[in-house]
Amino acid sequence: MVIGYLASRFPDVSQTWMLRELEAVGSDPEIECELLPLFPPQSRMGTVHPSAEGWIERLRRPGPREAVASLAWWLRHSPRRLLAAIALVCAGYVRRPNLLARALVTVAIASAHARSVARLGVDHLHAHTATYPVLAAWLCHRLTGVTYSFTPHGQDLYVDQSFLETRLAAARFVIAISDFNRGFLAAYGGDRATPVHLVRCGIDLSTYRFRPRAPVSGDPVRALCVASLKDPKGQHVLFEALAHGGPELDRVSIDLVGDGPLRERLQRLAEGLGLADRVSFHGALPEPAVAEFLGDADLFVLPSMISPNGTMEGLPMALMEALAAGVPVVATRVSAVPELIRDGETGLLAEPGDAADLSRAIRLVLADPESARRRSETGRALVERNHDAVRSGIALAHLFKTGSPYVPELAPEAHGESGPLSEPEAVPPW
Repeated sequence: MVIGYLASRFPDVSQTWMLRELEAVGSDPEIECELLPLFPPQSRMGTVHPSAEGWIERLRRPGPREAVASLAWWLRHSPRRLLAAIALVCAGYVRRPNLLARALVTVAIASAHARSVARLGVDHLHAHTATYPVLAAWLCHRLTGVTYSFTPHGQDLYVDQSFLETRLAAARFVIAISDFNRGFLAAYGGDRATPVHLVRCGIDLSTYRFRPRAPVSGDPVRALCVASLKDPKGQHVLFEALAHGGPELDRVSIDLVGDGPLRERLQRLAEGLGLADRVSFHGALPEPAVAEFLGDADLFVLPSMISPNGTMEGLPMALMEALAAGVPVVATRVSAVPELIRDGETGLLAEPGDAADLSRAIRLVLADPESARRRSETGRALVERNHDAVRSGIALAHLFKTGSPYVPELAPEAHGESGPLSEPEAVPPW
């Protein structure tokens, strides 16, 4: 079976989640994966994970000439299908004219991918994100009849729902990475006409050596934040929390791994708050380097928030990686984050955008190292149970081949010394 993966861009340093999925699904002997990105990678995010190298040689991304030629080809051979699809796209984006131009560019690129579907023998398309990749999958379906599915993540789902109901209704099935996303999709027809299956994102557990730890009383604390430097990540709130959190936080320094449009502004803010000697900017790094930072960190903080336009996290892979490594975690109550960071059980939660509450949570970690260590053990158990890339890949491959959810044999639940996780039914294995 040949699965065509549609993504906005490839490769980008932020796509560890997609690389893991490609490797996991592609390991099934009955499945071959083809990579079909829409747009070139962003130059400022040009760091490539070593595991991406093999996929770069296999990706197929049509250029402008091929896209225009493909539109002309479909106009000659299936004009009604193409023009009807374009009309539906225009109607779907009528309330968002600022997005319509990009949607029409996607239609042109997708028309080229639609021609490749037959040449490559693609049996099913899977799109990552609920925006342009699934629009491309939908167009390929309209032109060729190939089935498709898609996985919404974060801002692609929460900020813009243009055309979402149409794309949901035509999909063979949809993948939700969290209970939060599944509930969000239900308002647009998910689980009515189209099945929505819960398959949580996974990580390669072998990449992160588990070392349960906690800050040592009185010693310097090396905190880590792995996130792009964008509004919904909330690094400025973390700076405020450290600057005004009282003398207990004076021993905390922060390593920022990630890049983005707010880097210069954040550097100026750190200087203005007197944190220049306690905040280090390391830029975007590949996964092995991130794993090294996690191995040295005493604390992991992700101060996610909801931007004014509604942009927010989906289910951050960085939190899974921190839990897998055994680093005590402080995060915020945003979207699906509480499904992973269970307050007082696998980490501590603060209110988004509230620097005082974030300071409170960090101080609790510093004041009670033993509890922090117990939470890190329980956090590793949760990741092993729900976020193992191998198990997620098996579930996805089964869905692609059969359209039905994978039901593994029941096995005893692993848990740390702190005991089993509470309310395990709230986080199903898949």
